[in-house]
This record gives sequence, C-alpha cells and structure tokens, in this order.
Amino acid sequence: MDETKFDEVADFVIIGSGGGALAAGLYLKSIGKTPLILEKTDKLGGSTAMSGGVLWVPNNHIIKAKGIKDSHEMARTYMDATVGNDGGPGATPERKEAYLRNGPVMLKWLEEQGMKWLHTEGWSDYYDDRPGGVTRSRSIGAPMLDAREMGPLFDKLRLGPMVMPLPTDKAGIIGLATRTPRGMWEGLKLLWRMRIVARRGKPILSFGGALQGRLLMLADKAGVDMRTDYPITELIEEDGRIVGVLAEHGGRTLRIGARDGVLINAGGFSRNAEMRKKYGPQPSSVEWTNANPGDTGELIQIAEKHGAALDLMDQAWWVPGTMLPEGGPANMHNTDISKPHCIIVNRHGRRILNESGSYMENGQRLYRNDVPAYVILDSRHRKRYAWGYYPPGKTPQSWLDSGMMKKAESIEELARMTGIDPIGLKAEIEKFNGYCETGKDLDFNRGGRGYDNCFGDPTVKPNPNLGKIDKPPFYVMEIVPGDVGTSGGIVTDENARVLRADGSVIDGLYATGNSTASVMGRCYPAAGASIGASFIFGWIAAHHAVGSNS
Repeated sequence: MDETKFDEVADFVIIGSGGGALAAGLYLKSIGKTPLILEKTDKLGGSTAMSGGVLWVPNNHIIKAKGIKDSHEMARTYMDATVGNDGGPGATPERKEAYLRNGPVMLKWLEEQGMKWLHTEGWSDYYDDRPGGVTRSRSIGAPMLDAREMGPLFDKLRLGPMVMPLPTDKAGIIGLATRTPRGMWEGLKLLWRMRIVARRGKPILSFGGALQGRLLMLADKAGVDMRTDYPITELIEEDGRIVGVLAEHGGRTLRIGARDGVLINAGGFSRNAEMRKKYGPQPSSVEWTNANPGDTGELIQIAEKHGAALDLMDQAWWVPGTMLPEGGPANMHNTDISKPHCIIVNRHGRRILNESGSYMENGQRLYRNDVPAYVILDSRHRKRYAWGYYPPGKTPQSWLDSGMMKKAESIEELARMTGIDPIGLKAEIEKFNGYCETGKDLDFNRGGRGYDNCFGDPTVKPNPNLGKIDKPPFYVMEIVPGDVGTSGGIVTDENARVLRADGSVIDGLYATGNSTASVMGRCYPAAGASIGASFIFGWIAAHHAVGSNS
C-alpha cells in the first residue's frame, strides 16, 4: 500500500461506534496500534447505546462467582438446541465456537482495563427448558453511571428511549411496583433517583447508556481516536485487498488508509425503506423501528459491491409494539404482554403465540399470521402494569380519542369495533380463561419456562403469566412487529473476515454487529445475544488483523 496516496493512514479503520467498535479499538490501542473510529452521525455509541445494554456471555467469570453452574459444553449444547444447524452461513459451527471461546476472555480483559460489569440476575435464557439452558442468567451489563463523570464526552453519547436511573438487573422487578413489596421498593428508589436527576440536570445512565458511556470513557482515556460526522462513501480496494475508505467530512472527501484492515460495525438497515421492501417480510415500515437513526444500510450495500455475500436479510430483532397517535417509533411491549390478563389474537380471534416468549420469535409468529394482530387487555392489566413507557393506571385520553386504543364493556362489542370475528374471539377467551384456572396453557405453554416467569406476576396463581380476560372494561390495540435493528447482512467467518458467495475471503475487510448475518441465525437465544456478538466479533477481528488471535 502506497501511503502517499492517502490523506491520512491508520493501522485499523473502524466504521461505526457500537460495542464491537469500542472493544476492537481498546484492544488495538493497548498493543500500540492506531485504531481510528469513524462514526457517520453526530453521536457515538451506535445501537448498543440505545439498547438494553447487556451481553450474553456463557461460562464467564462473573456468573461463576455467583455460583451459577455453566460450562463451555453446556453453552454449546444450548446454542445447538436453539440456533441449530440451519442458521445459514453466518451461524456455522466454527462461528458459534469462536463466539463461546472468545466471550469470557474478552469480558475478563475489558474488566482488567477498568470496565465495570454487573450480573443481570433474573434474565433467564429465552429457551431455558432446552438442553444446556440456564435460568439464572448468563447476561452481563454495566452498573449505572452518573453522566457527570463523563464530562464533555457525555454530549457525544447517543441516548436511546431507555434513559432512566434504573439498574439493568432491576428491569423485571420494576414492572411489579404495584404488586409486590420488592417491586414497590424499587419503584420508590427509581422515583428518588429521578428527583436527583432533575436537580442535577444530567441523567444517571443505565442499560446501553451506562455500557457505552463507560466504554467511551475508557477509550477516550486510552487515546482512541473517535470521530463523528464521518460518513463512509466507499471502500478502497487494491489488488483484491481493502486498504482504506473514502470518508466525507466538512465538505471534503478524504482518502483514509488502513494498514491492517477495515472493520464494518455500522449497523443494519431498519431505517432504509427501500431495503426493507426489497428484503424484509411485508408489510414493513421504517416507522415501526426503534433502531439507531444511522441504521440505513449503506455499508452493507457498499460491501456487496465489493463481492461480499449477504444472508438473513429477511430477519430483524423483532419486538412487538403499538403505534402511538402522536407518531414516532413503535411503543415496545416485550415485557408488558408477558403479564397476566393480556392476549394477542389474529383477525379470526385466535391466539397466535406465547405472549411471554422470546420477542424475536413473537415477531416471526406475527408475520406468519396477521400483521397487524390485536392485543387485548382487561381492566386489571391497565390498573396493575405499565404499558410501554406509561405507568399503571394511566391511559392517555389521546389513545382513546385517536382510536389507537379502543375500549368496550363486552368482548363482543370490542370485536365489532376492530373487525375481529366476535364468535371466534369469545370462544378463544373462554378457552384461555380455562387455562388460567388450571395454570396450563395447552396451546403455547405460556408460563412454562423460566424466561416466561421473568416478567410475570408472582402474586397471580397458579401461573404468574396467565390471568383471565373477564373483568371489564376491555381494551384492544393493533400490535405490529416492531424492531430494534435488522439481523441479516454481510456474511463473515469465525475470524470476522468478510466472505464472498464462494466462501473466499475479501482480504483486509472485517465486519461485526448488525451489519452482519447473525451468528444466532433466525433465533434470539438470550438477552444480549446481538450485543454479545458485536463485541466478541469486533474483538476477534482486531486480534486477527494484527495476527494475535486468542
């Protein structure tokens, strides 16, 4: 590579600033390399900063210190039982093995650099009843972070919808603030912290904000060069090797060279209407997504122009949601619909999924049935539990006035108001109410797994996830398969190298995160599986690029 042909040269150019980018940048800086992180938007942190902020890392030292039984063999058994062998070229046995082998090592190394971790107790594997599954949680997050500690760096951090001073491991408990003493105590502590935040003027970060905030502080302290407003318009290829990028900044086009390689960690294409229409299931809408504003897919398209293979382009990290009358992204309900006194039905009035199950699977089930479907609540759900970001017992009048939520005194009236078959719905609710009495959902086994119970109500017996639909008034809303990002894209190998359709490697080009075809295939096995993969394969890419594979 002739470095005189470039405006500047770094050892490793990283496109995007999500979790994988920071893990890679921190490692390379620690061994004396010069990583350069280029973020196209005006904020750092990527989709990771907007997320729940946990990593699924089986067999790590943190869960072992908690006395949780786990092993590499258990984790591999679980991935085989969930992801299976049909996850596509991004979910090969070699890729799964690399994920499981490198995750614990990376987690420990980041801790040694000063990262603080928190075991997110209560986040069971989503299919904990399958071989190798763990109920007590393999997921790791970050402790809350006072934004004042970040100084001016805080102004560069992307903030998502989950900006509240609530510890990541208390997310399930807070949903029971009106139901259990422990939930009430956590609710009081949350209100107290919110008053502190109001006085200080800066938030106490949790979830993805705390995770990325802490990592950004470490990267900044280490001297990692992180730049915003640097969109990439092209990859520079010489003799079959990617040697740099074309970047736009300040009205100029810059040629930036990369001695050791280029890593794409630029997100998926949730906010690209053309790509969603081309690849995704229909109906589909950019209005449904809660993904990063920068999730527009151009790096996937650029990589494809250079020969990159693509896969799983019809998949996303689905989260069922409802559309608010004032507009904006879908109001996410993955934990709300797990609560009793709530069901989801199609236009025939038939239930179509386990309301307490994995949100990605529920999005897939919505697409296999009707989009939109309908969520039905009875009065106890509205009184006892939150709905999206709205607390229990508070139903905005605008929801009813706009028709986004409909209210009726009988099931038959509710069905007529929405076009649901009233006979079918009445029969389905009668059957469901019988399941609530026995505690056994014979259709979808709702409440039969540890994960289901994570967001149930333990005061409801005999099954914390099953509550009758029989106390008026009743409520109904359309529910759609919203998402927090797409999960298909560039195909990579176990070293995070980008592959062509024939399986050959595009030299010098790596990718991780939502830009890639997920190592989890068409499944979401546990909380933090997407962020975990972003971190782990970013870490692997950095090691491979400099010949120091772990």
